[in-house]
Amino acid sequence: MQPERRGDLLILAATLLASAGWLFSKEAIIGLPPAGFVGWRFLLAALLLLPFCYRKLVNTSPELLLKAAAIGLVMTLNLIFWIQAISHSEGIGEGAFIMSLAMLMVPPFAWLLFKERPLRQFWIALPIALVGLFLLTMENGLSLSLSQLLFLLASLSLALYFNLNSRFARRIDPMALTCIQLAVTGVMHLLYSASFEQWPSSIAPITWVWFSASVLLATSFRFVLQSMGQKYSPIANAALIMMLEPIWTVLISVFWYQEPMPLPKILGCTLILLALLSYRSRNLLAWYRSRKAGLTRF
Repeated sequence: MQPERRGDLLILAATLLASAGWLFSKEAIIGLPPAGFVGWRFLLAALLLLPFCYRKLVNTSPELLLKAAAIGLVMTLNLIFWIQAISHSEGIGEGAFIMSLAMLMVPPFAWLLFKERPLRQFWIALPIALVGLFLLTMENGLSLSLSQLLFLLASLSLALYFNLNSRFARRIDPMALTCIQLAVTGVMHLLYSASFEQWPSSIAPITWVWFSASVLLATSFRFVLQSMGQKYSPIANAALIMMLEPIWTVLISVFWYQEPMPLPKILGCTLILLALLSYRSRNLLAWYRSRKAGLTRF
């Protein structure tokens, strides 16, 4: 198998695991407090990654470690909004599409924080995405439900995290950076859980199955597959494949939770996906031209 094809398949597998992670999380928090679940999930995932990046962490300066941990606090905020949104939602498909808007929220944050003006594709994609968001949430008229509002806040905080992390990631090994941020997120959620949540006296065995799947499959194994895939898959390929995550999540939600998908909601999801594709059109067009040129030379 060609390396590029292998990379695409690994990215696709990581995307499917990410989508399944929504299901694992929602099922796990039926028997576990939300913040406590996230805390143990991310802390254990960090411990699983630790043996693979221990030496790189030791060789990293304390200043960089502190900055990585600080960005991990932004990830903590994002996960607080996300897990609370899941706990208040009946399904997970709608939330996955609202979360996917984070890609379009990255340019405004970059403009505000780093004076980087958005590309022309952003101004084309933005109104399409806003119409899609309106159709997705129009069941409540001009207001958002609590879960929709929390998903939107999670999307905004994720865009902020992307901006900060992308400018810092070049200065530290990616696996070491991920390990630190997972650990910070886990510890902060456990502190929150200890302060404000009450753990049940007994936990059903099936809950631990969902929890284990979240830690091993949707977090640790997914990260490994994604990292391996990004070594071989072109950036445009990886970006396009990863856009499929909300689609897989909707399919899972419709099958597992019988989440209703009336026509306005389907149109809203479609418009959000089109907005993401139009925003990525420049990279996709460059990738297509390079592929076409390569085939012509062949």
